[in-house]
Formats: sequence, C-alpha cells, structure tokens
Amino acid sequence: MNRQQLTEQINRKKSFLCIGLDTDITLIPKFLLDHEDPVLEFNKRIIGATHDLCVAYKPNSAFYESRGLAGWQSLINTWKHIPKDCLSIIDAKRGDIGNTSTMYAKAFFDKTASGMSFDAITVAPYMGIDSIQPFLDFENKWVILLVLTSNNSSKDFQLTENTDGHLFETVIKKANTWADDDKLMYVVGATRTEEFKIIRKHAPNHFLLVPGLGAQGGSLREVCKYGLTKDCGLLVNASRSIIYASNGENFAQEARKEVLKIQKEMAIELNRIFS
Repeated sequence: MNRQQLTEQINRKKSFLCIGLDTDITLIPKFLLDHEDPVLEFNKRIIGATHDLCVAYKPNSAFYESRGLAGWQSLINTWKHIPKDCLSIIDAKRGDIGNTSTMYAKAFFDKTASGMSFDAITVAPYMGIDSIQPFLDFENKWVILLVLTSNNSSKDFQLTENTDGHLFETVIKKANTWADDDKLMYVVGATRTEEFKIIRKHAPNHFLLVPGLGAQGGSLREVCKYGLTKDCGLLVNASRSIIYASNGENFAQEARKEVLKIQKEMAIELNRIFS
C-alpha cells in the first residue's frame, strides 16, 4: 500500500486508526481455546468486527515468536487475513548488521521465503544505515523507524541533548537522507505530544505511527493538535483497550464499540483539517 492508497483509505473511512494485534493467548476468552488455533480465531474475529473502521493492523511479533512454531503459523495466517484495504504492519523492531537485516527483511517482506509479506515493519535505527538499507531495498514497502517512544525510560537515550538538539532529532535528520516520506515513517509515542512540534519541524510530511493511545494514557486530541498534516500524516495505534475490551463471547462486538468511539473522534479531527 503506497502513500496515496493509504490516504484514500483514511479519507474513505474517516479514520487513521491502527489496531495492535498484541494477542496474548493467556488473555483471550477461554472458549476460544477449543479452536485449533485460538490466537488466529481471536484475531480473525477482531478483524472481522473492525476492519471497516480502521486503516491498519499491527501484530507485535513477540507475542507470536514466544509460542514457537505454532506462534509463527498464527502470525502467517493472521497476515493472510488482514484485508488488502488495510495497511499491514509487523511490529518487530528489528535492526542489525546488513546481512542479518537482509534476512529479517526476507522474513517479513518476502512471501516466497516466509509466507508473509507485510506492508511495513518497525525498525531500530541505532546501528545506522547499513542496518536499515535491506528493508528499504524492498519495493513498495514501508520502514517505520523508532524515534521517540512512549515508554518511561525512553528519556535514557532519546531525550539526551547534543549540539544538534535531542538525539531523536539527530535520528530524524539523518534518516531523512536515507529515504523520502513515501518510504519512511517514524514512531512517536502518544505520550510525547510536546515533542510533536519539534518532530514536525524536521518531518513535516512524514506519516507518524503513534502508539500509546488508550491503556498507555495518550490523548488523541493532543496528538492531532500537534501531529496532523494536510493529508493526515498519522496512524494512531491502540491495542489492549480494543482487543481486550471484553473477555466474554461478545468480545469482538465490544471491541467494535471501542473502535467506533475512536473512529468518531478521528472523523471530527479530520473534518477540521479537510473541511
């Protein structure tokens, strides 16, 4: 999915919501455990109930890798089930020396090699361009670079200052020389709204993947105030507050109710900039 297609979906659905499929088999409704693949069944029902109200799904690979072969199969089949009109993001946070990153890229982008071909992947920038380039080399794929995350200890490194500003500013300015905003997105936590103004100074047109809405306390209004661009420029992620809205047999319907609340807020914000 390219930038134009993503923007078209945002306009059509009046939503820039990304739903995180951080599916923990110990937290899903117990009745699903009778299914051959409980995690896949859970994901399928969440997707079926919400795909018309969101523009992206983001499985976190750790929740699948931790279950070994069964988990990988759940991930492959979940990717297959994500509708084509939704951006598929694998939250893998990879990044290593070039030949290793090449294999990571194949694992998540090369369907022939692994059975999966996600549209986008989260990548850590610490090792520099040679750890990022293998992901960028894949055509029609997005690299979503970690810049300013929502966890408390992000300040240990990301907010340290140098003559060039904060470290996260250095990352953005350098990464802007690697690829343009049709190929590169940045991760910025929803709890970092004050820094959005700085980020938009360096990345005025890039899409930002914004985790931290809901359970982590991020404010959609604040994110939109500082982050929205003329073509939206945001993918705001919510995970636990949606997928675990209920642990009963109606969990998918309850998830949809939560998504609908967010989508209505997003529609209001989009109307402000597009009207």
